[in-house]
Amino acid sequence: MKILERMPGPPNEPAPRSCVRIERPESGLALLVLDPPHRKLAVFDRPLMRDLELALGELESDGGLRGLVVTGKSPTSFVAGADIDAIEALGSAELASELARFGQSLFERLARLRAFKVAAVGGPVPGGAFELSLACDRIVLADHKSTRIGLPETRLGILPGWGGCQRLPRRVGVPTALAAILAGKLYVPREALKLGLVDRLCAPENLRRIACEIALRRMPCARFERGPWSVVVDRNPLARALIGSTARKNLRAQTKGHYPAPERALELVLAAPSTALERGFEREARALGELAVTPECKSLISIFRASEDSKKLSKLEHGGEARAIQRAGVIGAGVMGGAIAGLLAEKGVRARLADIARPALDKALAEHARRVDKSFKKRHLEPHEARAALDRLSVSSELAGLARCDLVLEAVAERLEVKRAVFGKVAEQVASDAILATNTSSLSVDAIAASLPHPERVIGLHFFNPVHMMPLVEIVRGSATSAEVVARTAKLALALGKTPVVVRDVAGFLVNRVLGPYLDEAVRLYELGLEPERIECAALDFGLPMGPLELLDEVGLDIAAHAAQSLAAAYGERMHSSGMVARMLAAELRGKKSGAGFFSYAADPKTGRPKKSGVNPRLAEFAQRAGAAPQLDDATLRDRLALALVGEAALCLQERVVDSPAELDLATVFGLGFPPFHGGALRYVRSRGADEIVATLARLAELPDVRARSGARQRFEACELLRELARAPRVAAPR
Repeated sequence: MKILERMPGPPNEPAPRSCVRIERPESGLALLVLDPPHRKLAVFDRPLMRDLELALGELESDGGLRGLVVTGKSPTSFVAGADIDAIEALGSAELASELARFGQSLFERLARLRAFKVAAVGGPVPGGAFELSLACDRIVLADHKSTRIGLPETRLGILPGWGGCQRLPRRVGVPTALAAILAGKLYVPREALKLGLVDRLCAPENLRRIACEIALRRMPCARFERGPWSVVVDRNPLARALIGSTARKNLRAQTKGHYPAPERALELVLAAPSTALERGFEREARALGELAVTPECKSLISIFRASEDSKKLSKLEHGGEARAIQRAGVIGAGVMGGAIAGLLAEKGVRARLADIARPALDKALAEHARRVDKSFKKRHLEPHEARAALDRLSVSSELAGLARCDLVLEAVAERLEVKRAVFGKVAEQVASDAILATNTSSLSVDAIAASLPHPERVIGLHFFNPVHMMPLVEIVRGSATSAEVVARTAKLALALGKTPVVVRDVAGFLVNRVLGPYLDEAVRLYELGLEPERIECAALDFGLPMGPLELLDEVGLDIAAHAAQSLAAAYGERMHSSGMVARMLAAELRGKKSGAGFFSYAADPKTGRPKKSGVNPRLAEFAQRAGAAPQLDDATLRDRLALALVGEAALCLQERVVDSPAELDLATVFGLGFPPFHGGALRYVRSRGADEIVATLARLAELPDVRARSGARQRFEACELLRELARAPRVAAPR
């Protein structure tokens, strides 16, 4: 119990044994119900762990106990894992290891109870909640759309430290355990059953009844068994060595060595079958302690927390919940509009897609049907759910059928007069409080709203391509946009599975504005004589998921050029682009979609999709090079790319394009692919040191090619926010 005294607790901590109930529906049977009064969804915080220890003490003294069911307050409400506040507050490896040992000891006491133990769980069952379940004899899972189960700890820079790295490989085998723990995936019920993570599924309304019958041995429930594979693989050192070698190679290719947690987890899982449980627990506790205080862990937790905080954007100013969008119209069936309409329909919103081009509508319908069919084949959708998703999307060649829409989003040509004309016609049909949303990436929301009635209902809802994959949505608040419209739009973004960030109506908004200097710097480095591969490697070494030149090809050089023009018009010399992209466009090179840009692309024989095949042999034709390439070391090259991005991000925060450092960091990670292990652009400044960032920017500004261009010197001029941070006493990144 001493470790609990050192954990942070809630402001109004509940009385002992109020978080865990013991119910006794019949002789020999007990229900251990985790239901803390101070939280909507339980987490393993100090009060819950204290009460769990007290409850286990009572059960251990019950000589007549034959069956035990461990469950939550409802079939779809169990425990949302460990207390993130407690993990974030851990300041020493020793304290973190001690907390891990305490959790292990609690779950081991549960495992050693003489009764037959059944975990009856549903809804979110992540991390510690699943580790608790693994200490039981059987796991029964509620088959519900909200249910997800797994061990996601590596996504937070730690590993399962309450027995997960030991018990899961013993249950499902080393290969499956590795896949689950290294990926940090949360599984839907049918996947979990197929992999052996659980022993049975049942309808939520039957969860407790069936679990009680199993606990008293009145209903059979076989435990997942691997049969001879447990001998052939798990107990075979040669097989485990081969599995480990392949896993390390794949892991290193994915993480580039930037994330220590998966590598530590890999070693623990591989050793588990040949390690005594107690010794395995100790190794697990030590590893968790060391990982919990790493910068990577603190950065990943900060991003997780910012992501959770973004869910509050759907709340109204007085604390109530914003009205949901039930019906939506989308105008423009191009790549973006068609994908947005399909996503709306998939996520339960009735969507009407309008476009004058019938082929575009047909293509959008076909793509929607393909995605729904794919989800159905993966058993993510029941037959009736798949049919409903198809039925929710309708199309029209006219601006008809929009009158009942709660929101209409336009994704038409990126021209102000076109968007104004479209919304002018829509405003005649829809209710005065229907939201008018624009997916523009470069035009002003205020300019679009200027000629419309009720401009308070006009807002930017900027999705990124590809729509289904990119997690961020920029909600662009115009000067007249109401708080209720912001909240309703954020609620829609969350319902679509996106992370919303509210940004001010400035040129480029946030993501494209911050991307501009970074991408242009990469092009200028090529024109200076650096090889494309070296430029790409510098970005990848920093931790970015894709090199800047390939990203330009992916976005499309035509779209990138249009964005660059808008930024230059708004921000002057600092944003002036090199001109090389414009020259490439004149030669019909538009990037991946045209088969060539900075790189060449050929159809993949397996998928038929474009795949990078090497540097475009024509690339040198479009560069305006003068003299020999500068001698830039790798660190300077990385800084020229990364700090062009970071400097503009800091300026955005200074100008209140977003309201807080956390929102800036979230947007740079989810929208730009800024390395999560750095925690976002501003957290990177703080962890590296603002004084060092300012000094490095000054050195870059004095490089000969930068000094020769006033715009480039402005780009590497530290903003006042960075200078303020540099003048302040240097402290570690916030924990």
